[in-house]
Amino acid sequence: MPNPLLLSVIALAIASLAPSTAAQNTTPAQRPEVIAAGKVMQQQVIDWRRHFHQYPELSNREEQTSKRVAEELRKLGLQPRTGIAHHGVTAVIKGGRPGPRIALRADMDALPVTERNSLAFASKATSTYRGETVGVMHACGHDAHTGILLGVAKALVGMQDALPGEVLLVFQPAEEGAPAGEEGGAALMLKDGVFRDFKPEAVFGLHVFSSIPVGQIGVRQGPLMAASDSFTLKVIGRQTHGSRPWGGVDPIVAMADVIGTTQTIVSRRTDISRLPAVVSFGAIKGGIRYNIIPDDVEVVGTIRTFDEGMRQKIFADLKNVATHVSAAHGAKVEASVPDNDGNPVTVNDPDLTARMLPSLQAAVGADNVITPPLQMGAEDFSFYAREVPSMFFFVGSTAKGIDPVTAPSNHSPEFMLDEASLDVGLRALLQVTLDYLEKPKG
Repeated sequence: MPNPLLLSVIALAIASLAPSTAAQNTTPAQRPEVIAAGKVMQQQVIDWRRHFHQYPELSNREEQTSKRVAEELRKLGLQPRTGIAHHGVTAVIKGGRPGPRIALRADMDALPVTERNSLAFASKATSTYRGETVGVMHACGHDAHTGILLGVAKALVGMQDALPGEVLLVFQPAEEGAPAGEEGGAALMLKDGVFRDFKPEAVFGLHVFSSIPVGQIGVRQGPLMAASDSFTLKVIGRQTHGSRPWGGVDPIVAMADVIGTTQTIVSRRTDISRLPAVVSFGAIKGGIRYNIIPDDVEVVGTIRTFDEGMRQKIFADLKNVATHVSAAHGAKVEASVPDNDGNPVTVNDPDLTARMLPSLQAAVGADNVITPPLQMGAEDFSFYAREVPSMFFFVGSTAKGIDPVTAPSNHSPEFMLDEASLDVGLRALLQVTLDYLEKPKG
């Protein structure tokens, strides 16, 4: 049964969803039921977000997070499906009127980051990542996404009888990437049949974003976020005492040369006047003692591109650099480039984005919807966008008075989300949902 606090939302919804000439306006006003839902559920969404923030879990390890999500969905009278892609949770809200089918997606996993904030609900969690004990933190805002989608679900259930169509709620694990040797994330959700029995005609998702101030939304048609590929290079030398480097082959020096020469791939071999590209190293590991030159050194890194031709050329260039620079040092290399399937470019369907832009403008005001530049960050939401017309948008999360340019970014141990962004995300996603369900395609 709907929460009694939502009775006002239901009444407003029934009146608002009735056919009227106002529904034909190019730029819709913010729906009264959206305003009401924001007021009624503001604290509830904050509470959900704080709980998930305090108890984060790494990719493919979201056992308690998914359990809590399923419990909240059952409280709403829904019948969640669990265990998709390990810990994914879905549920369908069936409206009382005929209409289209859409999907709304939120991600649930956290990062191997030790939090450096003094929040009362700051994470104290630890786990194991790449064989090391690490702190765990929702440093990317997935706790916010999960709380927002639960809030949207509660609002939609509250107006279910008047709602046209059906909405698939998708709570996804492992957006940040499955651990080595495992499958996960959006690709596995699709492989496990998330759209098998419920094929939506559109999918929507959002992401809180530190580079945008709270109160603003960022969206652009076409490519939005880069393709992401990871790689592993292992330079193999020959161990020797640090006092006798000539007695072996130093993989540390060889790897240093590989890393330095790799910088020329983007700066000298890639036409970045067309589209941007990035090659970055994220971790290096080799040796254990100050006076022993080790047998091998391993690095891992990421490649970001927007064009398939550029992507393949960078793969080839990186293998070439690693092979020949290592050989010049008398070393060998094992190059896994890429070392998994990676994420495709996140592309917003141009027609769908143009159609829903007025809905975002209604939520925060036309002046507060901006077109961000291409983002080198990646999102596995891109897998859904390859299957179904989709729109992904950013919700500003940096508090007023703080420069978003210098604010701690997503993935920082000091990432700090202004909780006013939860209300913005709730209202924006709910407005988009209701406007799409009401507006016929065409």
